[in-house]
Amino acid sequence: MSGILQEEKKGSVEFQVLCFTNKIRRLSSHLELHKKDYSSQRGLRKILGKRQRLLAYFSKKNEIRYNELISQLNIRAIKKR
Repeated sequence: MSGILQEEKKGSVEFQVLCFTNKIRRLSSHLELHKKDYSSQRGLRKILGKRQRLLAYFSKKNEIRYNELISQLNIRAIKKR
């Protein structure tokens, strides 16, 4: 994860996935306290979908770096179709 931050390529797929993952973790902890915050639930679902699409794209383009990224961020791999 620190390698991603050192590159400072804010448009790269890795950086975008990192930002989405941080937002997801922040929103998840918020929703544990505020269970009926439906607008935040909707935002969380949208961000999850965006991250899922980015990860699907990245797994097709660069399998090795994709596997490194998901292991660094401690997230599950996407389901292959």
